[in-house]
Amino acid sequence: MSFWQPYNKTMHSILTRQQVRDYDAWAIQAMAIPGVVLMENAGRSASEIALTMLGKNSDSKVCIFCGAGNNGGDGFVIARHLANSGVSVQIICCAVREKITGDALINLTICDKMNLPMVWLEQSEETICPQLHGLCDGCNLIIDAIFGTGLKGELSSFYVALISCINSLKIPILAVDIPSGLDCDEGIPLPVCIEAAATVSFVAAKPGFFGQGKTLPVLGELYIASIGIVKQ
Repeated sequence: MSFWQPYNKTMHSILTRQQVRDYDAWAIQAMAIPGVVLMENAGRSASEIALTMLGKNSDSKVCIFCGAGNNGGDGFVIARHLANSGVSVQIICCAVREKITGDALINLTICDKMNLPMVWLEQSEETICPQLHGLCDGCNLIIDAIFGTGLKGELSSFYVALISCINSLKIPILAVDIPSGLDCDEGIPLPVCIEAAATVSFVAAKPGFFGQGKTLPVLGELYIASIGIVKQ
């Protein structure tokens, strides 16, 4: 785990969306690391940052917003590690359950077995803000695990409303890998994105973090975390 130092260009690498996919494929195929292990390593790293952000507050409550893909799977791992550390967690699923598959489904199932608090959002832009105000009442930190680096194209109206409402809550946000709604390569909101207090990006920074000039403020503090294997 390292803190991004923008003045030290030799300290960190920057990977595009396709390069991140290639890195994951190398880790799984060439190095024989199961994808679910990579997800575990990523989620555990992110949970460490979350615990640092919470400080010594013994009554902390964290709301973890999880999407349908691997980013959501990271969120399920984070929820487990935070719960194991004594944090009160609320998992908020932002997709239809049937769309969650593969490694993300494995970690969702573990959360179910642990009886961690979990709700499935009504997929309605009209009711999204009342839902969130009730669920996030008393929350000290929000984890954004809705969309990862694979997101391309404009967000649907539901996700525009969801992300806008999350930002309006004025609760500190930790973004997982990339603030949801931000294009990985271009650094543009699609058309909105999470405004994070901190971002923990896996393996490397992404070119979209620096390309538009307005991107850095939505990242907050930027950390780079390992997924358990370094490509030489």
